[in-house]
Amino acid sequence: MSPKTNILLIGATGHIGGSVLLRFLERSDAASLSITTITRSSEKAGKLRTLGVNVVVGSYSDFPLLEKLASEADVIIDIGDSDDLPAARATLRGTEKRFKATGVAPILIHTSGTGVLSDNAAGMYAYETIYDDANPEQIETLAPTQFHRNIDLELINADKQGYVKTYLVIPSMIYGIASGRLVELGIQNRQSFQIPLLICMSLDRGQGGMVGEGKNLWPNVHIDDVADLYVVLYDAIISNPATGHGREGIYFAENGEISLYDVGVAISKVLVELGRGKSAEPTPFTEEEVDKYFAGIPYFGSNSRCVATRSRSIGWQPTRTTADLFASIKPETEDLLKQSIDDWIQQARQRLVTALDLNVVAALVEPVSAP
Repeated sequence: MSPKTNILLIGATGHIGGSVLLRFLERSDAASLSITTITRSSEKAGKLRTLGVNVVVGSYSDFPLLEKLASEADVIIDIGDSDDLPAARATLRGTEKRFKATGVAPILIHTSGTGVLSDNAAGMYAYETIYDDANPEQIETLAPTQFHRNIDLELINADKQGYVKTYLVIPSMIYGIASGRLVELGIQNRQSFQIPLLICMSLDRGQGGMVGEGKNLWPNVHIDDVADLYVVLYDAIISNPATGHGREGIYFAENGEISLYDVGVAISKVLVELGRGKSAEPTPFTEEEVDKYFAGIPYFGSNSRCVATRSRSIGWQPTRTTADLFASIKPETEDLLKQSIDDWIQQARQRLVTALDLNVVAALVEPVSAP
């Protein structure tokens, strides 16, 4: 009997992570995989074990634990915190130990985000540059101070040293409510970040909004299509070890592009339909609202444009389009109305603040003229 492939999946209870885990559990070769994950919740740990997952109750900030688990894995799929540099370094130390023990470079699939492409447009223009994941020279022009970029560079450098093969999955604006067994069992977070936050802010102010004029553009992708990319990438790596990694291992997830003004219009119309909005026309967030919702950081006024050439070249075929994003806003809003909007805003605001490096914050706060 062939030994099982040891997979460490970091972030299995999250919006993306749970969707990816479900796909691995439902694979026809699932019996050949030994999947391990970490959770702080003993209750969720028990539920995960009923699905055949090996669970360690602990924290991602327990770096010795993270290093140990990484040193025991053939494949690491990191869908945890895209901005936790100490955790990323602990994981890399584990992969280096694995390489020294086996002589085989383990696989590390890490989750970043197209926030790495963001600028300081403050909603006043759309920039013309479209980043292509099949063009490493273009991506290397990004400043090391860009959102997520410090960890991306750390992983690419580790790949260059040869003790690990790194692959960066870089999702764009994710939308859609997750579904499936993990959601039904209360294990997985059902919702993404950007669209729900914009809805919550709009509910709070009674009208859809945008930063500046909302002319900035972002790509988008449905949660199911994002999760599929991880599986397609995993299969490509296993079947062909020459699959691009390191500086050649950037994999964007996008299937359409939208202005933040159009997002604001869609949210405004839904709020009016549900009796929670003043007008079907969005209005700019005031300075006070930017402070309240974004801690003074006009992140939602930035541009982030890309094309997933490399992702599609390995067989990824996203099926949901921007029309599906529009269709998702009403059910997302109805779901959020059952929750505490104030709590959601505060948690999301804190997440944004802690994620953004101070250099990135400084660059986003002062808008510049269109290039």
